[in-house]
Amino acid sequence: MSQIGAPRGRTCSRSPRSRTLRSVATLTSAVLAVTVLAGCSSGDEADEAPAAAQDNAPAARDRVADGGTLRWAVDALPTTLNTFQADADGTTARIAGAVLPALYTLDERGRPRLNPDYLESAQVVETEPKQVVLYKLNQQAVWSDGREIGAPDFVAQWRALSGRDTAYWTARNSGYERIEKIERGKNDLEVRVTFAKPYADWQSLFTPLYPKQVMGSPNSFNDGARTTLKATAGPFLLKTIDRKSGDVTLARNPRWWGQSAKLDTVVLKAVPRADRATALAAGTLDLAEIDRSAAERIALALRDARAGRNGAQAAAAHGPGSAITPSKALKSWALAHGSDDDKAAEVKAARKKNQEAIARYASAQDALAKYVVRKSLEPAYTQLSLNGESGPLADERVRRAVARAINRQELAESVLGPLGLPAKPPGSHLALAGQAAYADSSDALGGQDTKEAQALLADAGWVPGGALQKPAGTKAGSEAEKEAEKKAAEKAKEKGKGEKAEGSTGAEKAEGSTGAKKAEGSTDAKKKGSDTASDEGLYIVGDDKPGDRRAVPAPVIGANGPESGTDVLAPAPAAARESAALLARAEALDTGTGSGARAAQSVAKPDRGVAGAYAPRGTAAPVTAPEAGKALGKDGKALSLRFVLPSGPGSESLRAVGDRIVRMLDAVGIRTEVTKVSDDSFFKDHVASGDYDLALYSWPASAFPATDARPIFAKPEPASDGSLLVEQNYSRVGTDRIDQLFDQAAGTLDEEEARDLVRQADARIWAAAGSIPLYQRPQLVAARADLVNAGAWGLATPRYQDIGFKKPESSKGAERNR
Repeated sequence: MSQIGAPRGRTCSRSPRSRTLRSVATLTSAVLAVTVLAGCSSGDEADEAPAAAQDNAPAARDRVADGGTLRWAVDALPTTLNTFQADADGTTARIAGAVLPALYTLDERGRPRLNPDYLESAQVVETEPKQVVLYKLNQQAVWSDGREIGAPDFVAQWRALSGRDTAYWTARNSGYERIEKIERGKNDLEVRVTFAKPYADWQSLFTPLYPKQVMGSPNSFNDGARTTLKATAGPFLLKTIDRKSGDVTLARNPRWWGQSAKLDTVVLKAVPRADRATALAAGTLDLAEIDRSAAERIALALRDARAGRNGAQAAAAHGPGSAITPSKALKSWALAHGSDDDKAAEVKAARKKNQEAIARYASAQDALAKYVVRKSLEPAYTQLSLNGESGPLADERVRRAVARAINRQELAESVLGPLGLPAKPPGSHLALAGQAAYADSSDALGGQDTKEAQALLADAGWVPGGALQKPAGTKAGSEAEKEAEKKAAEKAKEKGKGEKAEGSTGAEKAEGSTGAKKAEGSTDAKKKGSDTASDEGLYIVGDDKPGDRRAVPAPVIGANGPESGTDVLAPAPAAARESAALLARAEALDTGTGSGARAAQSVAKPDRGVAGAYAPRGTAAPVTAPEAGKALGKDGKALSLRFVLPSGPGSESLRAVGDRIVRMLDAVGIRTEVTKVSDDSFFKDHVASGDYDLALYSWPASAFPATDARPIFAKPEPASDGSLLVEQNYSRVGTDRIDQLFDQAAGTLDEEEARDLVRQADARIWAAAGSIPLYQRPQLVAARADLVNAGAWGLATPRYQDIGFKKPESSKGAERNR
């Protein structure tokens, strides 16, 4: 999830500009069962949790035609071509994946695999006294300028990313700072990398690998690589970036030593997600990630085509013409040819407009029938973030109560079920289904349990009627009123003295100040108006709604489709690898709770109420608003959490999930103040700055969680100037022990031990209840029906040289398949 506006691919450095000026509450993490739960998983557990299947129309290379151009939608043109810079995005990663060396790629289970196009071998050859990795390069591997890929490129990248030279504006240095030296091996094809201290995730380094011309100097790294690459070494070359047309053109690399790219060119076209259905209908795209509504439109077009209906017939069946009945058509014709000239002109214009809409819909349906929808689960998960910095959520018991109030299975089913995708909630923050490090540690927190949630709230002091109780030491009755009046009089007296001393000048200043305040207020109001719509702004759950919602069945809200308008918050190292290197969400392992028990938890029996004479039979009687004395409170303050959600057109699914969460919290007595803000403001002004209690956004997964996930869950640290270093831990919840486990996992060369340490860290992250994984994001891709080896890759890295169009079938074969 960058979520909207997030600095994708960035790890906040420990510098003043990355600090959040807030203090952090002391966090408790004592959960006795954590260590036991983390150690219960067998080494083969990941093998029992399969990754979501790919859907990319795999085809052997001999069945793929040579040549052709692929038009592939991207969100925007890249602001930089350097994946190690803070503003690198998905387009940057896609270009890098096609034109730069990747020493390791990810397989269908999201596990790193050596890439033989660049490496003959890579292994740890020494562990004592220090870790040494020996890379043996493919002897045919060369840069586009003809120079061999070799040790000088490794050295230049290490020096640029080690963090020792601050002239390089890097987003991160994870792993590179552990390197002590890099030297040539026995020959030019060997590179020896010596580490100052052990590093388990050494396979994450040097992918992508940039040429020394880019990494060799701060100027070329900081500025030069933003717009061009001096040399490349992939199956494609970077040909042009056309800012006017919004296209990036990649051409087949004539110096490529591996299997030749099937396509002549790949054109990455900047098309906003909201416009992709239109672009597909216009036939200007061959491949595009889409939202649920576009996927349903394509599915409908395919059904029409299979049923023998053309676009015009489809428009009459379910398009703009479907609402026109014979009687309406007759009436419209009569009015259009009637004696009232003005009315006739109006109706004729409306008829023409409707006919044009029908024609457009018919044409679009005919065009969309040429596409198919390929779907899988995206290598990222959506989570509910609980800001533990201050307020009620600074208390771990309240955070745990929020978590125990939420039915994750219901939320996952609401998003993924309608799409026909697996809807099992994630069991880990750090690994996805299919990955070696995966284990379901959610029992460290526990599943949905209303009674347990209420008990935790009561233990934290939030009880019914607590909002009416006055804190100890509060004066009551006329005594408090008299004291308030006395203080007000003293304040007025002091103010009067000040005004006398200032005289007329002071009066003028006061008047000016008042005017300024009015202007400021007007500006603030305008700013707020741009951030929240009048009917999409702040509302307090429970104040203006019927009372106890526990018995009311939750209706299906919104599209329930993929949050295709949002980005994934990428931890910094992930920005250095192609977006397909994000790993898929973990499928929970059996913890002894049967599916029947889980299903029973997720089903709420509706309370039909008593129908009265004022309503038709079967109508539920209205529920009275809860009494103020029953609202949860503490020391005279009601329990209310600020829930911030994005309001943009691409976030319908996220808002629908938010609505469900609101009802679940309402059922245990937790009120929510829902604020819907602009997409641009959501992340930078709220999540990153800590201006929220609850928020929904997504994180990608990683093949290297010990490195990539650490900044997301690292314990915030106070700086000398009083600010708070949160890195990417926007929940601001962490513990020293979690940090220690990450460090230990990154520092061991025993793979099994590293996996166990990652699982232990995940159990403690669950127990701290700073973030609650809800569901793996859906991945929907529209593709031309004859496009192969492309679509919903799931966890895997795309193999760009294999993408192409299927060879036409022989006339005999085509006749046989009709």
